[in-house]
Amino acid sequence: MNFSYFVANRYLRARRKEAVISVITAISVVGVAAGVMALVVSLAINNGFRSTLQRNLLGATAHVNLMTKEAGGGIPNWRELGAKLRGIPHVVSVAPVLYGQVFLTGVGGGRGVTLKGVEPKSAGTLQNLKEGSADHLDDTGGLPGIVLGARMAQELGMTIGAKVTVISPQGTLTPLGPRPGYSLFRVAGIFETGFNDLDENWCYTSMANLQRILSLNDVVNSIELRLDNLDLTEPVAKQAEKIAGSDYGAATWQEQNQQIMKALNMERVVTWITIGLIELIAALNILITLVMMVMEKYRDIAILISMGARRKQIRRIFVTQGLLIGLVGTFFGLVIGYTFCYYADKYRLIPLDAQVYALSFVPFEPDWRDGVWVAAAALAVSFLATLYPARNATKIAPAEVLRYE
Repeated sequence: MNFSYFVANRYLRARRKEAVISVITAISVVGVAAGVMALVVSLAINNGFRSTLQRNLLGATAHVNLMTKEAGGGIPNWRELGAKLRGIPHVVSVAPVLYGQVFLTGVGGGRGVTLKGVEPKSAGTLQNLKEGSADHLDDTGGLPGIVLGARMAQELGMTIGAKVTVISPQGTLTPLGPRPGYSLFRVAGIFETGFNDLDENWCYTSMANLQRILSLNDVVNSIELRLDNLDLTEPVAKQAEKIAGSDYGAATWQEQNQQIMKALNMERVVTWITIGLIELIAALNILITLVMMVMEKYRDIAILISMGARRKQIRRIFVTQGLLIGLVGTFFGLVIGYTFCYYADKYRLIPLDAQVYALSFVPFEPDWRDGVWVAAAALAVSFLATLYPARNATKIAPAEVLRYE
């Protein structure tokens, strides 16, 4: 067995007369474990929110959106342009869409919503469909069909087959001015993304229905692209702009949701800083433990040096002690942290108000790579805490200590 490890292990074992040092050592281990566990849990929450929001957003929005640079402008040649965009590598689908702000009323009241028009042939690919079908939006039981968000349907008291009225401000033009247009729809389906803003404020119908409601010609205001690789959104967006021409601009899903992404990134940084303070406190405990150990073991260190132990070996004894404390604390912190994340996510232990946080529970998605970095940081801090007491231990002069023994 290595000499430094053997002595360090013996020093760490509690003796009755050294109970204070033993208690401080235990506190140091708990401090390291608490810091590691807190970082693992916090980063898992951050990963969970990021992944869940990303999945929910991409379930209802595209990876790349091509639009005109002119505010409120439409894309009249969307068929020809869509055919060209399909030739871009890694583009798996191209869907022209039309958005409009309308007022929707049902048996439970009314509210303003965003109505999205899609092509009937692509409506069947509507993700997160909870009930019903979106395959026949042009005609659903003799009426045009509409797909509602789950929370919107709940608030308005709508179920599959129910009738709703869509009121558009762009109605018919009369001698007295424009008159709002009224259209009767039948609920063909209900979707649920888990993202409260989408489930509460969005609904779908066919593009022809929406163009009729908004009194528009055969135009769309966006062409949505979906890719087989999310890491290629930037180059695909640039290529789409090049194909479309200078009058068009392409925006990636990261750019459209940059405020959410920036908030999550900032939260991650703040997490590292605040939880890292726990690790610093644990490091101070290790420092205090080793300083007290050096003071307690002055005589033992002097004897070891006088018997031939090199000062480098003495320094390694206390460095090994600190690393053992950090290693044990890191191990228990990782085990407790990952175990808690697993069960907290599986059983959804922490509920949330969906209207405030857009999610009904706190998602935990621990990443093994975060565990590696957290463990490395904890061990590095533990090592740094050993340098000062280990250096002091090598300055002991055996003759001075043993003079009166």
